[in-house]
Order: sequence, then C-alpha cells, then structure tokens
Amino acid sequence: MRLWRSLLFVPANQSRMIDKLPSLAADGFIFDLEDTVPAEEKSNARHMSQAAIATLPAHRSWVRVNATDSGFLHEDLETFVGTPKLCGFVLPKQDSREDIAGVDRMLTSLEISRGLTPGSTPVIAMIESAEGVLNARSIFSQSARIESGMYAGGEDGDMNVSLGAQWSSEGPEMMFVRQMTFVAARAARIKYPLDGVFSNIKDHDGFRRDTQLSRRLGFRGRTVIHPGQIDAANEIYTPSTQEIDYAHRVIAAFEEALTRKTASTTVDGKLVDVAMAKTAQNLLDLVAVIRQSN
Repeated sequence: MRLWRSLLFVPANQSRMIDKLPSLAADGFIFDLEDTVPAEEKSNARHMSQAAIATLPAHRSWVRVNATDSGFLHEDLETFVGTPKLCGFVLPKQDSREDIAGVDRMLTSLEISRGLTPGSTPVIAMIESAEGVLNARSIFSQSARIESGMYAGGEDGDMNVSLGAQWSSEGPEMMFVRQMTFVAARAARIKYPLDGVFSNIKDHDGFRRDTQLSRRLGFRGRTVIHPGQIDAANEIYTPSTQEIDYAHRVIAAFEEALTRKTASTTVDGKLVDVAMAKTAQNLLDLVAVIRQSN
C-alpha cells in the first residue's frame, strides 16, 4: 500500500494548473470533477483529466467523482474505470454504508464488463458531514476496495455547513469530528488515514502548525490545494533523522534486553517495553514505505 503525504487537488478543467503537474513533488494528484467544476464543464473536465493522466507517471493520479445524488456519478465512473495509470477514485460526501455499497456495486459491474478483476479499483472515502462522522467506521469497513478514509473538514466547507460550527484548527470546534473520523478509520484497519485541506493558501505558518498537529493526531498525509503546500506536507509527514535514529536505538535496546530475559529497558531515560518497540518498528516501516513510494 502506498503512503500519500501530499495529494494535490486539481480542478480538472483548468489547463493552466494541469500543465504544472509534471514539475510538482506531490505524492499524488486528485483530478477534481466535483465542487471545483461547474455542471456545463463536467464532460470537458473528464476528457482533460484522461489526457493529463496519460502523461503522468503511473500510480500518481486519482479522480474525485461527483456525489451519488449529483446525476454525474455514473458517467464519471464509466469514463475512468480501467484507465491506464489511474490509482482509483476519491468518493465525496459518503454519509452511510449504503452510499459506499452503491458505488461499490457500480464499480464491480463496470470491472466485470471490462474484463477487470472485481474489486481491483481502489477508492478513498471522504467524510464531510455529521452523519458521515457518526457512520464513519461502518463506511470505512463496508468495502475491501477502500484504500483510505479522509476527514474533509476544510474551513467553511461541507463539514462546517453540516455542523453549523465555526472552523478552527487547534480549537475544540472541529477537533472532535477530526479525531472521530481518524479513530474510525484506524478501527476499520485503514493503515494511513488522510487529513483534509487547509484552505488559507497564504497562511504558510498556519498550514505548518495544522499539519504538525495532524501528524501528532496520527494522520500520515493530507490533501492540499496549492503547490506551495506540498513541500511542507512532505517534510512534516516524513520522520526526521533524529526520530529514525531513536527508533533504531529503541529496537536495538529492546532486542538486547530480550537476550537478558527481560522485556523492558530504557533509552535516553525513557521506558522501553513491547509497546514502545512496536511504535519504533512502525516508524521504521513507515520510512520504508515512503522510500518505496518515491
């Protein structure tokens, strides 16, 4: 499974933005057919996305399709299922397990009709409402094709509309739904849940603070909306040299302790037991995945 430290949203009908993609260091791109594309441009956006995906390296491109009740979803899926180099689909506004089950059935039908293995098209499920948050675990557990779950709580976005709350990063207003979505994803055995966008592209310090908070909460990547956010996301979600060194020392100390028939020791004055050794190994596994993905 890949790790997506930075997934850049790209309005799929904007050639000026699409033309820049080959020069950007984002782990992946999300060609957006939904909120950033007006109804009369949906068809054009599909064609432009197909052309762009063909020019990019394999396994870097996702397509965010339109919502289930939009009237555009089926055509979106029909256009892209089986597209070479496509990672899969980002599914917006997933409020219930029935939503994801319906998309799963459509994808399975298209896969079979095109000679593809049923379930072979990955999806990322976005949680954007109070209903979605409360149903998040059942949504994320509904289909084996779900590669990740995403908390979509950008400033003044759909989550704010649903809650009627004001947005803040470190304040209490949105923290519960942010953490609840993450916990639901981990409970559903999603290894690398994704955080949502930070909408103020001019607030670079705010983006860094929010992304550092995101990593502390346990997220391993996020969506971004501007090229200027990519490098900071990649840096923050990548363990530092000091963290990697400490993890190696924890593993070495724990293994040495086991030779002495004990399962606890200390490193830098901190207790190390089975749980701490697992945490260190998880960090080293994360580093390995990042290196393999890039």
